[in-house]
Amino acid sequence: MACEAGAEALPLQHPEAERLLAGLDEGPSVLAVSGGSDSTALMGLAAERRAIAIARGFACAALHVAVVDHGLRVGSATEAERVSEQARQWGLPCAVLRWTGDKPARGLQEAARKARYGLLAGHARCLGANTIVTAHTLDDQAETLLMRLAAGSGPGGMAGMRQRSPLQGLGLLRPFLSVPKHRLVATCIDRGWRWTEDPSNADPRFARVRWRRLAPLLEREGLDAQRLAAFARRCAEADEALELAAQALLAASLALSGQALRSAAAARPLDMRALSAAPAALRVRALGQFIAMQEPEQGAGPQDGPGPRLSRLEALAQALDEACLSGSGLRRTLGGLVLTLDGQGLLHAAAEPPRRRGLRQPCLSPSLGKAGPRT
Repeated sequence: MACEAGAEALPLQHPEAERLLAGLDEGPSVLAVSGGSDSTALMGLAAERRAIAIARGFACAALHVAVVDHGLRVGSATEAERVSEQARQWGLPCAVLRWTGDKPARGLQEAARKARYGLLAGHARCLGANTIVTAHTLDDQAETLLMRLAAGSGPGGMAGMRQRSPLQGLGLLRPFLSVPKHRLVATCIDRGWRWTEDPSNADPRFARVRWRRLAPLLEREGLDAQRLAAFARRCAEADEALELAAQALLAASLALSGQALRSAAAARPLDMRALSAAPAALRVRALGQFIAMQEPEQGAGPQDGPGPRLSRLEALAQALDEACLSGSGLRRTLGGLVLTLDGQGLLHAAAEPPRRRGLRQPCLSPSLGKAGPRT
């Protein structure tokens, strides 16, 4: 989202940066730096903070820099080396991680995102780091919310990116999620730090760029980044309450305590009749939790959103409700699982068998269609 008209772009100074970057003291971290203004500010402020701490005689957790070269543009390797050189000047070790192999013709940005997080997580584990730090801003949060709203996300998706979230057994920290982008640009200008503009950030082929271009119009109508962030916070609070209530409902339907829920859920069928009296939102959420607990999927990206697409979960929950009422069985696939409802209203889950290349499996339901991969 764009800077509000007339807003003064104040650079981040040490006291504020110290508060925002306090999470770096919790253990070894890897800063994900692309060379743009946001990540350059992250790297510079982190180095500045570290230098001040060392000068004062304080111990500092290990801090590393990693830049991912996707190899998608001419000159990307040179830009990555420029970041590496800047990191070394600031006393930070830096590694250039390269995305090799064939690149998809469609869904390139999402594939690049998954590759980036996969490379960062692998590098962090090699270093013994427990946290990856990115420079996502308030503007990024606003764009993410608009994109998810257009995609039909529920409360989980509309909670937006979290300041802290899990990533392949590691932690993902976004210290600047409440900071407008223009303040990070001002910080770089104030310190004399040079950055590189990625031309893809202005390419209208990408949805995020198109939403970014709509930002000034939305802001004139009152839908600015601050209000979107407040909406995300409220959605996150509602999502947390819904998650806890659904977890209690799921535990009751499985006759399990909360402590034993995850370990035993995979071995027990879900009694759909025990869910029938609950509100629809709780039934859908409990069903999603049951599916996720069978064999949690380790995705390459941060886990900020739901597993199976919400619309598919809703359709599945409705079909199961109807089958329970009629006393009939049902069979569906979703999230890599085969879900089978027996005549007693018990839902059994098993891993979906691998599909043979060149053979198309029959659609199990004309209403749902063939279940796709988890998104």
